[in-house]
Amino acid sequence: AHSIHSVSAQRGRPFVAFNCAAVPESLVESELFGYEPGAFTGALKSGKPGLFEQANNGTIFLDEIGDMPYVLQSKILRVLQERQVMRIGSQKLVPVNIRVISATNQDLEQKIRQGQFREDLYYRLNVLPLRIPPLRERPEDILYLFAEFQKATSHAVLPVTDDARAVLLGYSWPGNVRELWNVAAYAS
Repeated sequence: AHSIHSVSAQRGRPFVAFNCAAVPESLVESELFGYEPGAFTGALKSGKPGLFEQANNGTIFLDEIGDMPYVLQSKILRVLQERQVMRIGSQKLVPVNIRVISATNQDLEQKIRQGQFREDLYYRLNVLPLRIPPLRERPEDILYLFAEFQKATSHAVLPVTDDARAVLLGYSWPGNVRELWNVAAYAS
């Protein structure tokens, strides 16, 4: 998502990432939409713009969109359709011009059949689908990525022995690229 943003016309504009699975459900709405002063107990006295507002004229990346609470999916859909957001506790609509990139490791079509993901949101997000196969389906990338991740974590690439190469290529990588990143950092 960051690479797409970096080579786009919006590259000098905001890039905001939000992990839908990492924030408690009770806080997702205030994080994405923001809130007005005094909107709820514990709210900042000055209020807070949400991530959609912060990404205005740029890109927002909704990671793990498959974990977005169902009740909030309709609000996301409305932002995408209307290009407007309303902070919690406000009556004022704020226009936003954003590109949305989303990612998931879940089968959204199955979640739709199970009533856990809105079909209309799926079709709104599924404009240009890009499927990146898991590492176990593209072993030719493992050694290259391992070296790149080593450079990124330690600025050095350690030689990979034949035994280590066999282990790296023979492993199923259930944690996918994030797991390979950690292994490269540990090796470095």
